[in-house]
Amino acid sequence: MRIMVSGATGLVGRALVRDLEDEGHRVVCLVRREARGNSECAWDPERGTIDKDGLEGLDVVVHLAGESIAAGRWTVARKARILDSRVQGTTLLSSALAACARKPRVLLSASAIGYYGDRGDEVVNEESAPGTGFLAEVCQAWESAADPARAAGIRVVHPRIGIVLSRDGGALPKMLPAFRLGLGGPFGAGQNYMSWVTLEDLVGILKFAIAHNDLSGPVNAVSPQPVTNLEFSRILAGALRRPAWFAVPSPLVRAALGEMGQGLLLEGARVVPRYLTEGGYLFRHRDLEGALQTLLHS
Repeated sequence: MRIMVSGATGLVGRALVRDLEDEGHRVVCLVRREARGNSECAWDPERGTIDKDGLEGLDVVVHLAGESIAAGRWTVARKARILDSRVQGTTLLSSALAACARKPRVLLSASAIGYYGDRGDEVVNEESAPGTGFLAEVCQAWESAADPARAAGIRVVHPRIGIVLSRDGGALPKMLPAFRLGLGGPFGAGQNYMSWVTLEDLVGILKFAIAHNDLSGPVNAVSPQPVTNLEFSRILAGALRRPAWFAVPSPLVRAALGEMGQGLLLEGARVVPRYLTEGGYLFRHRDLEGALQTLLHS
């Protein structure tokens, strides 16, 4: 297939592109500079420009691009960039795809489990109502921005991505130094849920969504076994054969990181992948202990 990927230089994008190319697919990367050959297509979401000719004849588009939510405190300006990078980019891309003479059969337009907001120990699935707060508002607007493609008859899937675990980037490498020193532990009381997925499974989920025509709309891209922050800390420390005694007090998290710390470290949702489970996706890593053993010791 001829598959376009935005955000191809990010953690998920790099792994997906490598996997698709290994399977023999032709990958076109959406880039924010002049395209170099047929394997790239240029766009500039802030200026609202995209090479529409490069979109013709695609089979699949995987849209992963967006400003990092964990790059620093959520100032007014940063929150605007987080929202605009997702809504502007998705609106531009989905509108351009809708106008194509030869449209792709599917658009995977990324979202996140932030859609559900802070839900305590409530179990939520794809049919649960959206939550409240900044991340929930961003995710709702992000998903709605793909409406032009949906209205044009393109199958649109929104992988709501959880905490991605990988040796190569994301949250895990940032946690490891403290935990290896025996200084790791939960944030606050540690009762907020962490809905996680390994990078290997996330790539598998994206390919599963491409291949299964019955999947559309939201798909929770998370393991079937979410854990609390406290459980995550205990299991990670155990995998490293270290204690996990040092809880970080909630006031310290808020003082150091503000709204970002509250949203990313002290809140969470107990998200389950109902549509993937019912659809027959086979997880490589279902439980956290096995996943961390594989990531840290293989």
